[in-house]
Amino acid sequence: MIVANRLPLTVKEADGDKVEYKASAGGLATGLASLETEYEKHWIGWPGIHPKDDATKTKIQQTLEKDNIHSVFLTEHAVDYYYKGFSNSTIWPLFHYFGNNVEFNPEYWQVYQEVNEQFCEEVMKIAQPNDIIWVHDYQLMLLPKMLREKLPDAEIGFFLHIPFPSYEIFRTLTWRKQILEGLLGSDLIGLHTSDYMRHFLSAVYRVLGQESELGEIDLGIRLVQVDTFPMGIDYDKFNQSGQSEKVQDISKEFREQFGDRKLVLSVDRLDYSKGILQRLKAFDQFLHKNKEFSEQVSLILVVVPSRDDIGDYATLKEEIDQMVGNIDGNHATINWKPINYFYRSLPFDQLCALYHIADVALLTPFRDGMNLVAKEFVATKTNNTGVLILSEMAGAAVELPQSLKINPNDLDDIVSTLEQALRMTEHEQAERLQSMQQHLKRHTVQYWANKFMKQLTSVHKEQLKRKKKEFGNEDCKQLLSNFRGSRQRLILLDYDGTLTPLVERPELAAPTQQLLDLIRDLNAMENTTVVIISGRHHLTLDEWFEKLNVGLIAEHGSWYRQEGEWLQTTNPDVSWKKEIYSILQDVTDKTPGAFVEEKPYSLAWHYRKADAWIADLRANGLIKALVNPCTDNNLQILTGHKVVEVKVSGMDKGTGTKHWLDKKDWDFVLAAGDDRTDEDMFRVLPQSAYSIRVGYYETAARFNVETDQDVRDLLKLLLKEGSS
Repeated sequence: MIVANRLPLTVKEADGDKVEYKASAGGLATGLASLETEYEKHWIGWPGIHPKDDATKTKIQQTLEKDNIHSVFLTEHAVDYYYKGFSNSTIWPLFHYFGNNVEFNPEYWQVYQEVNEQFCEEVMKIAQPNDIIWVHDYQLMLLPKMLREKLPDAEIGFFLHIPFPSYEIFRTLTWRKQILEGLLGSDLIGLHTSDYMRHFLSAVYRVLGQESELGEIDLGIRLVQVDTFPMGIDYDKFNQSGQSEKVQDISKEFREQFGDRKLVLSVDRLDYSKGILQRLKAFDQFLHKNKEFSEQVSLILVVVPSRDDIGDYATLKEEIDQMVGNIDGNHATINWKPINYFYRSLPFDQLCALYHIADVALLTPFRDGMNLVAKEFVATKTNNTGVLILSEMAGAAVELPQSLKINPNDLDDIVSTLEQALRMTEHEQAERLQSMQQHLKRHTVQYWANKFMKQLTSVHKEQLKRKKKEFGNEDCKQLLSNFRGSRQRLILLDYDGTLTPLVERPELAAPTQQLLDLIRDLNAMENTTVVIISGRHHLTLDEWFEKLNVGLIAEHGSWYRQEGEWLQTTNPDVSWKKEIYSILQDVTDKTPGAFVEEKPYSLAWHYRKADAWIADLRANGLIKALVNPCTDNNLQILTGHKVVEVKVSGMDKGTGTKHWLDKKDWDFVLAAGDDRTDEDMFRVLPQSAYSIRVGYYETAARFNVETDQDVRDLLKLLLKEGSS
């Protein structure tokens, strides 16, 4: 199921009751039409029309659905606020670094949410639980999460066709959190370049606090992979266009029209991100500087109409018209017009003819997700002559290193590069073109689509692999049966993240009365012993569970409480604390929001409340700084949820667990934890034990559950089972 703002065709109402359907020639439609898959393909999107009555709407639906195309009919108000509004007056300028053009309108946002929900409803009319759903572009960034909530087992991919901005730009978006959460409903998120990928991962980390490793974001319940997939073109279609008699005839006609002059081609959609005005200024400066090129070179400026009913675009159109007129007025002669300006979309044959005869393609966007025009131009140059000048701010610049790169803000750079291009030898042109063509020939739009889908399937398989340990209904039934038939029961429970949710500061995690009642009642059952095993200070646990006759293991096994009395497992030397504390405090001073917690035999550096990016940087630096002094003092470094802890070696949750395992001949053991320190506990358990880790992480535990609430729900079932 391919879900995009627009369908791969245009629908128009004609005279009478007629409706016209015209296939799209766009890259996305081409790539997905050629997608190699045995699956049945469906496309969901807006047909670009507001039917005048229900009968017309029904007619369009019935016609399109024969080809598995499903229409999402939007009202004019929805298009104004969702498409022209939030999508193109908020997201588009923000993601292209045009902050002054951004409109933060709550009404736009409201309608954007509503339209994403409307798309979700349309998908759900035909979707099945295990379908593959590929969502496209910035108009539908909330949709993956909406679909995930309704289809938890579906394969959901998302591709962003525009740049993803740096965190400093993205953070200005009022609804940044909701946008990121929407995107993370996907299994796989694709972007054009590594820069966009890096920016996205940084935003996820700094806004949501979700870390990533090698492009993978581990949400616990799911794994989200983020990767680059530079979109290609239908290479053969453009490369072989010169063999068409129609293209040859048009090329000949154009060449006769323009004469023997050097031709510089500029093709863009009307948009302020494309740098069209800057390009015209540079061409004007080029003509002033290089009088020898007067009457020898012409700029063919093709501007494809787009959104010109939006204020910024209408203004841009007027400025382009005026500047073209001024340049022609200043430089034109009776026999020569410096700029040939076309404000329209050109048919494929005419566009290819221009590519064939152009000596230089001049593409200078201030910011561009990819820029397929650059690739199309290179693909058509079968005679191995032609030079591509490309903005370093375009996504395609990474893939086409043999192009001449320019800074679109530097007029002198554009002028000097244009001079270089027009004087370049044919031998150098051929070398550059052939290298780029080899890359484009392999990395086509078909390659792009198939690669994305293969990786989406691979990620989904990893999700299924993780869920193999999911604690299901049958596992629960078996556990309850064993619990019911057992004579000696031991229940080992981590505290933070297992019995209670994780909080910003440790002192805010005190148990509720409801939790205390649950633990007390469990421990009061016949032949049942509950032990809380935690890294917390033993005095904190004593205060919280003072009135409960439960077993307590504190500070990762350094202390344990038995029959109301606290005992130390060892009495180690703690003279190392002064040196380690100094290191921790130094990092704390440079990390607002972080703090040091002192325990009898350990020191913990907490950074949950600190800025995510700086805290991560400091944590990595801290661990490096601690390695040598910890080795010298036989100390252990533990990393948990936003905490780095240094403690005496030889004491961990495994040690504390063994202490309790050796006390009796238990025939039922349940242990639950949520982070790396709990792995020591899981590893020393007997094979028959029911070990559970919160979150779908790699673990030595037998089972995974999604949240701490699942652990509490299981304990309630045990209590109910033991009381029946």
